Amino acid sequence: MELRQVEHFLAVVRCGSFTAAAHEVHVVQSALSASIRKLEGELGTPLFERTTRRVELTEAGRALVPAAHRIVADVVAARGEVAAVAGLASGRVSIGTIQTLTVVDLPAKLGVFRTRYPGVRIHVREGLVPDLAAAVASGELDLSFLAGEEPLTDELSSFAQWSQQLVLLCHPGHRLRRRRRVRLAELDDEPFLDFSGSGIQTMVARRFADAGLRQNRVCEATHMPLLVELIAAGLGVSIVPEPVAERSGLPFARIEQPTFSRAIHLAGRGPAPANPAARALLAHLLS
Repeated sequence: MELRQVEHFLAVVRCGSFTAAAHEVHVVQSALSASIRKLEGELGTPLFERTTRRVELTEAGRALVPAAHRIVADVVAARGEVAAVAGLASGRVSIGTIQTLTVVDLPAKLGVFRTRYPGVRIHVREGLVPDLAAAVASGELDLSFLAGEEPLTDELSSFAQWSQQLVLLCHPGHRLRRRRRVRLAELDDEPFLDFSGSGIQTMVARRFADAGLRQNRVCEATHMPLLVELIAAGLGVSIVPEPVAERSGLPFARIEQPTFSRAIHLAGRGPAPANPAARALLAHLLS
């Protein structure tokens, strides 16, 4: 089993088609298909079920995915060890982040890191917390910022933790626009905009349910800047990180009874990243 075959396999898994995967890894489709067939021949079993619409994993293919991620992660770490000897003149580091990260200015931090280590390639992935946590656990990501009220799983280590305050954001004509603090009970049946698919959505739904209140969802958005624009347009209120509210220029208030805050973790596997480039990035992010 060659590393290139494993990379081709994972590209097809990500893209769901041979055509898109070939484009992603910069090879012609016939070469990628031949690489996958060779891998299947070496393993003695098909890895994909090929249909006219989409490529689906077989049971054997699904079983290979975690091992394939570990193989690629181990190779990246090995390359990083070699790069470390050369003073990180080369290497690769991957980091995940959430859309509502406010405790660290990640772009600015990565900009400085890039000037210090110009030979290190940086991969940044934005996603949902469960997906990012799974990617760290599998070795697909070296580090990730994760958010939530629950502790991290045993597979992950928290290298740093911050507290992120969440507040009520409303439009300039709203009845609560002049308030600096509100009780959650005051939002019973209030037209509400959901940050769909996020940990914030889960937290808010749980708090409303625990308080026996009706969360009157009138709109959902998956992009925080769009959510803020919808609030400004008067569609309803929402609960967002306080720095997001401050930058929006819209009225906002802290929520009491209960308060809204959550932990932000910078997480990885083990007591320290195996990849030297990731260790350097971790030290830089915490400096």
